[in-house]
Amino acid sequence: MLTDIFAHRYRDVPLWKAFDENARRLLVQGFRIVSEQLFSYNNTGEVADGAKEIWHLLNKQLAMELGLMDIAPSASGFYDRNNRWIGRTHTDEDICENFVCAKYDGSVPEDQFIKERLSFIELAFQHKEHEISEANAGLSAKVQQKKLSVIAPRTGPSRGGFRVGPSLGKEEMMENIANELRAQNETLNSSFQSSCAELNERFRNAKAKLDYHNGFIQLSTDEITRNQVDRPFWNLVSAPEWESVDHDMKEAIDLRDIGGRDPALHAAKALESTIKIISDDKGWTTGKENGAVMYINNLRNKKNSEFVNDWEGKILTQFFTSVRNPLVHGAGSDSMPKLSIPQTDWAIEFCMIWIKNLIRRM
Repeated sequence: MLTDIFAHRYRDVPLWKAFDENARRLLVQGFRIVSEQLFSYNNTGEVADGAKEIWHLLNKQLAMELGLMDIAPSASGFYDRNNRWIGRTHTDEDICENFVCAKYDGSVPEDQFIKERLSFIELAFQHKEHEISEANAGLSAKVQQKKLSVIAPRTGPSRGGFRVGPSLGKEEMMENIANELRAQNETLNSSFQSSCAELNERFRNAKAKLDYHNGFIQLSTDEITRNQVDRPFWNLVSAPEWESVDHDMKEAIDLRDIGGRDPALHAAKALESTIKIISDDKGWTTGKENGAVMYINNLRNKKNSEFVNDWEGKILTQFFTSVRNPLVHGAGSDSMPKLSIPQTDWAIEFCMIWIKNLIRRM
């Protein structure tokens, strides 16, 4: 389930047969992205923007999931020639680096070793996602607070008997401040997206069939589907209003990857949520709807400018009738419905394509 770390979610899905140079390089590169781009030290060597607390949290949170006190030893040392112990206490960043970039020692299977360390990278990216989401949600309030702090412009120094006034009026100053805060927020978001893109490129270079999106590392699909369906989809549903859609689709993919039960049902839930959100957002929901089909009818209603036209509505209705409903309702005396692997892949991709298309129409 999505509450588990990567190593636990994919415990029974073999991904690596050996700890080779590709795997070693991937872990080092992934750690460097975290330490140099997500939670880095500033130029003076001091911890920037609360990164010290984050490193401690990453260490302790992953250690809890792995059943450890720390993910690597918190201290090390040696005896000198006079048999005196020369010790060193490690920072949390040192502990995390020693864990992720450790040499493979054969104490656990190679597959487990790599997955546990990728779990650290996933966890770090999740924390950055949360940090950015909070910054995005609080941007308007931050801009307003900064505007309110702007006082009447001060007069400048006297020159030749004249007082030099400010070059900008109060309203212009306030707008400049607001634009600066928005630009800083945009830089924060674009920088993180670049880090995500780099991590995914590192996965490809390491021949790891994985992809990071919106807080989770999951198995990736073929290159065409990844570029034309998956990435545009995850970008669209990363906004807060699509949180339920994002969550259900990740559940669908996780269940598919581990051979879990009814992954197509979760994909259908994501599609249904999308249709409901659009109906609500457009003001078409009456409160009398008792199922997905009635929400689809809201979208295909001519009074609502046929957000989807008749043939599209029929396709969506047929999907819920033939695919979703048999998985939801009790089978009775009939055999339990079960989609084949190709059918499951199709159902998930069908939902992703429709969700992406419907959101783009808004």
